Amino acid sequence: MTISGNVSEADWSVSTEVYEAAGGFDCRIRVSHRTPKGVFAHEFKHSRVFATEREAVLEGLREGMVWIELKRANTIHV
Repeated sequence: MTISGNVSEADWSVSTEVYEAAGGFDCRIRVSHRTPKGVFAHEFKHSRVFATEREAVLEGLREGMVWIELKRANTIHV
């Protein structure tokens, strides 16, 4: 069984899905937020493998939330 997580607010959301990987667990992170130009969505894989599913989902949510914060502050452009 794999676990997933989701955090959202009115104009953004972050979700993670954990899956088994060589040496532990990895996660796929999906971020989206509404902008004046429409909805922006991006999906990426975490850069490391974790020992437990719990660690993977929590780090994935943290990474996604940092990504949203940087995107909304116009620090990164994709």
